[in-house]
Amino acid sequence: MIEYENLKKVNQPFETQLVEKFSDFINSGWYVMGQELSSFEKEFSSYIGSKYCAGVGNGLEAIVLSLKSLNLPKGSEVITTSNAYIASILAITQAGFKPVLVDPDPNTYNFDLVKLKRAITFKTSAVLAVHLYGQSCDLTELVTICKSFNLKLIEDCAQVHGASHRGKKLGTFGDISAFSFYPTKNLGCFGDGGCVVTNSTELFQFAKTYRNYGSKTKYYNEIIGTNSRLDEVQAGFLRVKLPFLDQINKHKRKLAHIYNANLGDYFQKPFELADNYHIYHIYNILTPLRDELREFLLSRNTKTEIHYPVP
Repeated sequence: MIEYENLKKVNQPFETQLVEKFSDFINSGWYVMGQELSSFEKEFSSYIGSKYCAGVGNGLEAIVLSLKSLNLPKGSEVITTSNAYIASILAITQAGFKPVLVDPDPNTYNFDLVKLKRAITFKTSAVLAVHLYGQSCDLTELVTICKSFNLKLIEDCAQVHGASHRGKKLGTFGDISAFSFYPTKNLGCFGDGGCVVTNSTELFQFAKTYRNYGSKTKYYNEIIGTNSRLDEVQAGFLRVKLPFLDQINKHKRKLAHIYNANLGDYFQKPFELADNYHIYHIYNILTPLRDELREFLLSRNTKTEIHYPVP
């Protein structure tokens, strides 16, 4: 059987280093907010090309934190794509804002920028750009739109670790950006994990304070925060895998190009924008015979998934 995802096989090449890292973690005696986290934050921000990175508990909380950091007006509308995963919508509502859903471009499944512009109202304060499957929309144009309408831009980078637009890595175009390190991601940990990246000192300081009970100094709580910290062991594991992320992405691209070259035109294959470096977190296809194709492939020992079965 060809599995849709086999995380044991994915992580086997790193097994020796991971065991060593876990041993170091056990022996350190420091399990939360320690050297592994601060080192990973520096290494990941350097890799992405941002000034700052703050590790948090998961990708959902990374988006919630991002939205709250921007101090948007009460009752603001936040535009995002209608085919996003539920976490993107939950984050907007949990941050106290109204999600406005825009149907995606039928080629990339990311923002249709014409429809996005039509959705902007006097209540719109921000855009949450969800980069699905491994690439972004035309971020150059999206940044121009946000500037012209004075809108904040948050990037949901849960599926694009290492992807880029015009040579610049995703996560560096928005005011603040959110990443998930869920185990299935191209850079995945061994449980839940996430981070935010930004070039703003003010937003970075908010992130560090908000994730730690609203506290900069122990027992002195300045804002209404939460407990959402990327723990030491997950940060350590991510440090093991981060140097191999480009290699992982290149492998995914190689597989995608094999599919593109050898699969017929029985369905719509992924479309890579000319200015993008697509890292193919998911090789997504579109067909009116979806269920029939899934059954056919399963009968030939090949598993698939639907992203996403419920709007």
